[in-house]
Amino acid sequence: MTRTDRVFQLVGSCNNYPWGKQGEKSLAVQLHKKTDPNFEIKNDEFYSELWFGDYPDFPARVLETGELLQDVLQKHKDELLGKKVIEELGGQLPFLPKILSIAKALPLQIHPNKELAAKLHKKDPENFTDPNHKPEIAVALSKFEVFAGWKPLEEVQLLFKRLGVLRQFVPAGIEDWSELTLREVTRSLLQADEKTVKSVEEALAKASKEELGKQTYILDLLPRLQDQYGATDNGSLVALLCMNFLVLDAGDAIYIPADGIHAYLSGDIVECMARSNNVLNAGFCPPADRNNIDMFADTLTFKPSTRSKDSVILPSQDQGKVKIYKPPMSEFDMLRLSLFQGEGEDIEAHRGPGVMIITHGNGTMLADGKTFRLEEGSIFFVAPGVKVRIDSPGGLEAHMAVVA
Repeated sequence: MTRTDRVFQLVGSCNNYPWGKQGEKSLAVQLHKKTDPNFEIKNDEFYSELWFGDYPDFPARVLETGELLQDVLQKHKDELLGKKVIEELGGQLPFLPKILSIAKALPLQIHPNKELAAKLHKKDPENFTDPNHKPEIAVALSKFEVFAGWKPLEEVQLLFKRLGVLRQFVPAGIEDWSELTLREVTRSLLQADEKTVKSVEEALAKASKEELGKQTYILDLLPRLQDQYGATDNGSLVALLCMNFLVLDAGDAIYIPADGIHAYLSGDIVECMARSNNVLNAGFCPPADRNNIDMFADTLTFKPSTRSKDSVILPSQDQGKVKIYKPPMSEFDMLRLSLFQGEGEDIEAHRGPGVMIITHGNGTMLADGKTFRLEEGSIFFVAPGVKVRIDSPGGLEAHMAVVA
């Protein structure tokens, strides 16, 4: 590429966390191999994520030259990042896009707010590798199961009232629950010893449908989680008893704020977040991998955007054949382009950079006076101020994170 290239193709990096799908079952590695044909897919390996931002842990590179995307962006900030990113968003690509292929629950986690992230980074830079927050969105590419945010307080309170085995986790003297009650109940559940967790799960498995009310799905999910992480993982209790469980279809999206509790359970998604890799884990992982439970519980947010199923959903706006997801953050919007056979669409220029991945189909892209071939798995960087025209003879789906 040359200094004047404002649109160029990237190749991402694939990783191998044990919650990922195995071998060629993983969409993340299938898409990765499309742009890295020398990559060998091993059927006994788990492939969890395809990263295609400039974050150093699993960085994207320019396909043509092999240069790190981060190096290219820093050399040509004005042309490739633009004024808004330089002056308002730290002078680097402010978002991190990924494809996730999920076979079993990710750790029960939160991403710390900016103030806590800065403290943790200063104290432990090896494990907290940046000082930024990490609000994120997930757009489903297939059926997507997820625990995210909190059930309404009255639903949690009723469950703990009906099931006597749960009353041990409720602070004494509490009649009407508040956010503080839910925080302390969550803390107690996460601090329970293995013997207690096992006995509670045994009682939960025997609960009647009358006791569970609208939450009978717990009876189906409990053995799934036990099969994945055993019968003594505290994460199962918090997720099943306190958190929303959602099943999304392709095109549905959720928003997770900083400090928002979540655990993805299954499916393929496009995920995008503020430029960070900070995380606090408290369940669905070995005890040695869990962070301090008091810090986790004290950091949890109970904002309205986390307090029901509907509040977790991120709605989209239609603009022609493009759906636009606008999370309540400044770092990025997400575009989802869906073209049927023989259709085309323009994507208007934006104030900041964009990164696009073709998640299905093929076509052509006219951008910056050049024509680019689009194949499934293709990833392109698009500079600020560049209008894009995409056409597809047989149908295409693309997702693009962009600074609006």
